[in-house]
Amino acid sequence: MAIRRALISVSDKTGIVEFARELAAAGVQIISTGGTHSLLEKEGIPVIGISEVTGFPEIMDGRVKTLHPAVHSGLLAVRDNEEHQRAIRELGLDYIDLVVVNLYPFAATIAKPDVTYDDAIENIDIGGPTMLRSAAKNHAFVTVVVDAADYAAVLEEIKQDGYTTLDTRKRLAAKVFRHTGAYDALIGDYLSKLGGDPLPERYTVTYEKVQDLRYGENPHQRAAFYRQPLAKEGNVTTAEQLHGKELSYNNINDANAALAIVKEFREPAVVAIKHMNPCGVGIGSDIHQAYQKAYAADPTSIFGGIVAANRMIGADTAALLSEIFLEIILAPDFTPEALEILGRKKNIRLLKTGELASAEGRKSDWVLTSVDGGMVVQESDVHSITESDLQVVTERQPTAEELKQLLFGWKVVKHVKSNAILLAKDDMTVGVGAGQMNRVGAARIAVEQAGDNAKGAVLASDAFFPMGDTVALAAAAGITAIIQPGGSIKDEDSIKAANEHGIAMVFTGVRHFKH
Repeated sequence: MAIRRALISVSDKTGIVEFARELAAAGVQIISTGGTHSLLEKEGIPVIGISEVTGFPEIMDGRVKTLHPAVHSGLLAVRDNEEHQRAIRELGLDYIDLVVVNLYPFAATIAKPDVTYDDAIENIDIGGPTMLRSAAKNHAFVTVVVDAADYAAVLEEIKQDGYTTLDTRKRLAAKVFRHTGAYDALIGDYLSKLGGDPLPERYTVTYEKVQDLRYGENPHQRAAFYRQPLAKEGNVTTAEQLHGKELSYNNINDANAALAIVKEFREPAVVAIKHMNPCGVGIGSDIHQAYQKAYAADPTSIFGGIVAANRMIGADTAALLSEIFLEIILAPDFTPEALEILGRKKNIRLLKTGELASAEGRKSDWVLTSVDGGMVVQESDVHSITESDLQVVTERQPTAEELKQLLFGWKVVKHVKSNAILLAKDDMTVGVGAGQMNRVGAARIAVEQAGDNAKGAVLASDAFFPMGDTVALAAAAGITAIIQPGGSIKDEDSIKAANEHGIAMVFTGVRHFKH
């Protein structure tokens, strides 16, 4: 099972010259194609052109070169099958023992903002995946390498024994099928979206591993962190970690939740998150003021939480942040002074996100949620409203200040676990009731948390009121205005209660359940 002949054809030529030179030195005959052949020949490495093997020229701009029986017979022949051996001898063919192939850069091509359809299609590799699959299927006899990271290990085995172990070939074959599967999934997704079919009969997705995690939600659960191949900047998967220990499973989820909320705002904003719910959100004239409001919203719950800002963090804000224990701080950037201050805290993670695009006008993405035995897929909730979208349903009109606070509260409550009630005042949250089994229960928690700050605050509800009890509770707490979707068969009960207490109430016509 000695490796005598290798076929090398790579788009990404990282490390290939050194690898091929070592193979040649070990007595391996190298066959190659197109640009790879030219490179190896230029480097003085003995190499045979693919046309010498097939007896057929590379044609159609290189589209057809390896799709030939002389190639695939050499890859697929079962070496201990007498009939296969006879066919190889009679047809004057030869075995190919090692295949080194990586594919046309389809992902990098479609990631270009000005990519054309024709350019994308031209970068769909055909011959490469076919060779990889042939070699991987026949891994009992053929070694196949699709990742430059495996060059060194393969070389070590060849130098030591002249061949690779079956365990190595199995591992590399599995990697090939993962690679070609991901490649095809990306192509299928691209074409499905172009064809207006984002929810096709077969839903195939692919992700790239960022890192293994120490554990999942709890220490007894295994976990890893993956990102989309074309992930856009301004999220957790693309953030640069400037300081602190590695992220945990819960850190990643909380950080993602924090960024989702802070992106709702164009003005300077800071969000504090605990267990994927906001415990404090504030906006201000600058990020320093915004943080002070977010902290004041719930000085207890922010401890051990995650903080996200949508502006650069400077020294003054960093000094305040350093006064409490925080797991993560995310921001577009940090000034050198802020990094120096926060870097004194050994365990805090500092993530530089780059510029955060506002959620306003953002296109929805697809959200995948696993269920036992499958998954459900839905559009992400990127719906936003303006003042003109509101319907005033009470006798009293909200004041300009109340409208401002109602819209602020609505941006935040959509990110709170249902049933959700949020109280807002002075450009900050003052009470959050999250994840309760009934709406009035969520309201009680929000009011209790707000205390005296409930007086003069506004209330935002992620879904309609099934009865008037929440309005009565709000009135008793001194709340002056309410924003909710409306749409209950008992809307009139809530409207009547609001009128009786002099509360202004507006309907949005849209709910924001978050499970």
